[in-house]
Amino acid sequence: MKEFIHKIPVSNAIDATITLTLEQRVKSRLKAQLDNGEDVGIFMQRGGVLEHGDLIETEDNFVVKVVAATELLSSIYTTDPLLLARTCYHLGNRHVELQITQNSIHYRHDHVLDEMVQSFGLDVISEQLPFCPEKGAYTSHSGHHEH
Repeated sequence: MKEFIHKIPVSNAIDATITLTLEQRVKSRLKAQLDNGEDVGIFMQRGGVLEHGDLIETEDNFVVKVVAATELLSSIYTTDPLLLARTCYHLGNRHVELQITQNSIHYRHDHVLDEMVQSFGLDVISEQLPFCPEKGAYTSHSGHHEH
C-alpha cells in the first residue's frame, strides 16, 4: 500500500488523484482510496489540512493531487454585502465552518441554521458542492510566530 507522507508545492507529473471530504482532509492519519480504487495510507503532519489542489507524495515520489469531494451544503447567494457580512457574523458566532465568496456563503447543511438564515430574509438552497471553508485565524501555517 502506498503511504503519502508529505505535501509538495509543485510537481512536473501527477500520477493520480484522490477525492476526499473535508472530514477526511482534516485527519492526519487516514486510510483511503485513490480515484482509481487503489488503497492508500495518508500520514501527514498533525494539525494540517489537505486543501483542494494540494499535492501529496510518497517516499518514492508518487504524486497525487487532492480533490475536494462534493458534499451536501446549504448555500446562500446575495449581492447585498452588508447582509452577507451580517450572516457570516451570526454563523461564525456559532462556530460554523464557512466557505465565503464575493456573493455567497456555504456551510454544511443544517436545517436549524437554514431557518436562522431565512429569518434574515435570505433564501437557502441545498447543493452538492466541494466544501473548502475558510482556514480561520488560528490555522497553523508553515512558519511559527512567537508572541
